[in-house]
Formats: sequence, C-alpha cells, structure tokens
Amino acid sequence: MRLAQITDENGKRALVVTARGESRLVKGARTTVQIATQAIEAGTSLKKLIAERGIGKPVDLVAAYKEGRMLTPVDHPDPAHVYVTGTGLTHLGSAEGRDKMHKKLEDPASLTDSMKMFKLGLEGGKPSKGKEGVQPEWFYKGDGSMLVAPGGDLQSPAFALDGGEEPEIVGVYLIDAAGAPRRLGFALGNEFSDHVTERQNYLYLAHSKLRASSFGPELLTGDLPPDVQGVSRIRRAKAVLWEKPFLSGEQNMSHTIANLEAHHFKYALFRRPGDVHVHYFGTATLSFSDGIKPEKGDVFEIEAEAFGLPLRNRLTIAKPAKVRVAAL
Repeated sequence: MRLAQITDENGKRALVVTARGESRLVKGARTTVQIATQAIEAGTSLKKLIAERGIGKPVDLVAAYKEGRMLTPVDHPDPAHVYVTGTGLTHLGSAEGRDKMHKKLEDPASLTDSMKMFKLGLEGGKPSKGKEGVQPEWFYKGDGSMLVAPGGDLQSPAFALDGGEEPEIVGVYLIDAAGAPRRLGFALGNEFSDHVTERQNYLYLAHSKLRASSFGPELLTGDLPPDVQGVSRIRRAKAVLWEKPFLSGEQNMSHTIANLEAHHFKYALFRRPGDVHVHYFGTATLSFSDGIKPEKGDVFEIEAEAFGLPLRNRLTIAKPAKVRVAAL
C-alpha cells in the first residue's frame, strides 16, 4: 500500500491510497499525519484503518503529478516541526564497487577517516537482535521548509560549488503523544548535496548537506524490501545525460534500518511528540563520481518499482543573497 498527498482540482488537499494498482481517495483524512494520528489513537495500523473506512473516489495520480498538484507524501502544518536528517557511508554499492572498497580496506595505514567509518559499519552495523550496533555518520539537512515537492525545483544556493543528486531511500516518522517514534513508511528521496564542497575537506560535510531535498511522490507503508533496485538519471533538454542503477535495502547496506533508527532516536531531542522526521538512509550511486556536473535546467529522475511513480526535480540556481548582520 502506498500513500500520496495532492491538491485536488479545487485546490483542496487530499490523501490518496494506491493498492492493487488502483488509486483512490482516503476517507476521513486529508493528510498523512491526520490518518496516522487517528491510527495511533485507535491502536491500529494505517492499512487496517484505511481498509475499515472503505475507499473513496478514483484519483489520477499521473495527471496530478503532471499538473503540479503533487505534494510530499508527509508534511506538517508547521515546517519547524519537521527534522530532515540523514546517515552516510551505509551502502555497499555495486559488485565492482564493493570489490574496489574491500581492496582499499586491506591496507589499514592508508585508510581515510571516511573509510574507517565505512569499515566500522561493515564490522558492526548489523548487530544481532537486542544488541547495540556501531553508530553511523549522521548529518542535518534542515527543517520542513527545505523540502521540495515532487516535480518542484531543487534550488542550489548561489555560493554552492555543486548541486548534485543522491538517490536514496527515506524513512518517515511521526512521534506519538508518549514520545515514541512511529514509522509511517519509506519513500524515494533525492538527498541533494554539494559534493565539490564536501570533497575539499570532510569537515565541510555539514556545510555541503544544508540544501533543499525532495522525497516521494508516494510513501510505501510496511517494511522496506530487502533488495531495492532502481535507476537514477539526469535529463538535459530531451536527452538522458547520465543514467545508472542504484541499490538499497538491507541486502545492499552495511547497517540495518533498525540500527540507523536506534542511533537517531536515542536523542531525546528527536522524540518530541508531534514532530515529523524525514531521514535519508544513504547511497552508493552519484553522477558526481562519474565526472558529471549538473547544470541549471537539468532534471533529476529517480525510480524503483516498489515505490510507484518516479521522483523528478529540476535544478535551479538561487540569486546571490545580501546578508548583513546588524548589532542592536
């Protein structure tokens, strides 16, 4: 089952469920947070609550997407109550990439800090049940105001040295009234970053991650498939500039989802009732690694069959901002 949020032809918000190849309105709620809150209060699952209410009118999600009426599949009335975060160095990559990585790991003396972190994940990122695993690299991307709807523009700051895609899986959570994280589901994500700035020095990672990002268009409820196989591409004008498969799911990761969740939500700050969390789980596929430099107007496209519609966003460049700090 997948959920999507749209605005209808009258400009009103609507919540859509897709199951067995059919998309229909959800009854009794216009947003994902509303239906999730109702399910928590009823002590049931999203799937069961939606099924009990019955399905509403059919919806053409493709048309809504084409007409610019698609929203992120989860949001909050106050964007300040949305945390956008992520973890890196969590994926194994392709068979060729894995082979190269293991050869680098054979010489401890030559390991960079990033490679040491990756090695820690390989050795302790998948603990047995009940055990604590190694903590991953973690970063902050912003609040809900930094999230761009599917089909919207990913704006790179004027001062950025690069604006490149990162095809990832996103975990989306709502903190319940008791302060417990409730996973609403998973979605495709573009964890848009400045890779040139990051490569100058790994201590610039925090700067490189403070960028817009996008996820959706649909939210997959339930468990994440163990082997996610998708495609990431960049379109320039009418041509495909770059295209490459990307892999995710625990079969292709050095950490379990549970371990990544545990190390995020262990902080009390991230268990504030009512908050929404959008967490990127990492990638091993980047056009930047192949020497591609995206340009204004390029369209990023990420797709994987289990997640329904592809995630598309166009790259734009912001105008320089004049910022002056004035003393009071």
